[in-house]
Amino acid sequence: MGAGRLVAVLVTALLAGCAPAGAVAGGSTGPQTARRAPEGSYVVGVRTLTLDPRSARPLPVTIWYPTGTGGVAAGRFPVVIYSHGLYSRPELHAELTTRWAAAGFVVAAPAYPHTRAGAPHFTRADVRNQPADAWRLVRHLGRLDDDPGDPLAGHLDLTSIAAAGHSAGGFTTSGMFTEGHPARLRGGIVIAGGGLPGSFAGPTAPVLFVHGTADPVVPVTVGRAAYARTPGSAAFLSVLGQGHGEYLTPGSPGFAAVLATTTDFLRWTLYGDRTAGARLPTDGRTPGTRYESRPPT
Repeated sequence: MGAGRLVAVLVTALLAGCAPAGAVAGGSTGPQTARRAPEGSYVVGVRTLTLDPRSARPLPVTIWYPTGTGGVAAGRFPVVIYSHGLYSRPELHAELTTRWAAAGFVVAAPAYPHTRAGAPHFTRADVRNQPADAWRLVRHLGRLDDDPGDPLAGHLDLTSIAAAGHSAGGFTTSGMFTEGHPARLRGGIVIAGGGLPGSFAGPTAPVLFVHGTADPVVPVTVGRAAYARTPGSAAFLSVLGQGHGEYLTPGSPGFAAVLATTTDFLRWTLYGDRTAGARLPTDGRTPGTRYESRPPT
């Protein structure tokens, strides 16, 4: 499928919205130097802030992070930038993002100015501008990490970043992998999405695609076309018979496999945890899912 067709799908097929079902109407880099991801589960804290509140593109952000005694847990944690879909908001994806934070990641989720639920001037065409917003957030997190007065200072491993997102947020995620992107972007998770023009250029990194085979909003063929275009190592998790995102709701068919696969993918790409990487085929092969992968092209 050509880039023009992918844009057409994004602009027209997403009319039904991108909030997950069950929510309110959501050179080569490769994995880091091998280390074990944290074991067990953290209690998760949450904070909100707004980038550039007086600018033309103010960006509210929700951040979930591992906690310890008295605040943020000890240590530095890799960062995941999570992008919502059309007519959605970060909190509608908390069932997934909080579980990633509990596994040892800081998850930062922007509410995009013109595609979030309740946006005063909604326009789906603004998705093309969202990758730049996501990188703006990364730069802001760097400032927080350097600010001795900020609770997150010294806790953000910004040498090890992943991008993830659902639907239009999946397209946004792909759009972060363009020519010239920093090599610290070490992995991507595209859920019910595809590629934007210019995606999957620059330093390669592993990308995991997650897609319902009966998705009526973004057809699975769109995700598979992006999978075929990805030059680095890639994997595709098919959620059999499922639609546009109901598998992101706990208790729904496919949720356990999606959670296990995405979490181990993040452990592998951001911590370099080879044990987690070896579990991926098992995580993704259940009675309701199908997992496949391929090496770099």
